[in-house]
Amino acid sequence: MNFKAVAICLYIVGIYWISSRLPAMHALFFPTLGAFSLLFIAHPFSPGKLGKVAFGAVVSVLIGTALSSLYPGAVSLLIDMLVVIYLINRFKWNAPPILAVSLIPFFVHASFIWVIPASVCVSLIGLLLTLWIAHHVERIIPVQSRRANQAESG
Repeated sequence: MNFKAVAICLYIVGIYWISSRLPAMHALFFPTLGAFSLLFIAHPFSPGKLGKVAFGAVVSVLIGTALSSLYPGAVSLLIDMLVVIYLINRFKWNAPPILAVSLIPFFVHASFIWVIPASVCVSLIGLLLTLWIAHHVERIIPVQSRRANQAESG
C-alpha cells in the first residue's frame, strides 16, 4: 500500500478523533476531506497545484458561509453553486470537492460564523502538511533500502 494513502488515512482518523472528543472542534471533520485526500494522492505531489485547490476550497467555503448567513435558503444555495462553479471553471481548479465544501454552511450550523471556514482551512492545511511529510518520507525510504541492498550484495 502507498505510504501517502496510509498517512492520509491516519490523518483523517486523527481529525475524526479530535472532532468527536472536543465539541468545539466538531467542524474539523467533514466528509469532503476524504474526497480532497483521494484527489491529492491521485496526482503527483505538487505543492503549487495542491495549494491552489486548497485555496479554492477556502474561497468557496467563505462564499457559502457569507451567502448562508445573509439568507439561509434555496436562492442563496443556487447563487453559491453558480458562483463557485464559475470560479472553478475560471481558475481551472479542476476539483469537484471545492463545490461540495461550499455547501457545508448550508447544512452545518456553527455557533460562530467563522468556525466553518476556519475548520476547512485548518483541516486542509493539515492535509497538505501530512502529504508533504509523506512525500519526503517516501523519497528517503527507497534510497535507504537500495543502499542496504547494495551493502549486503557488495
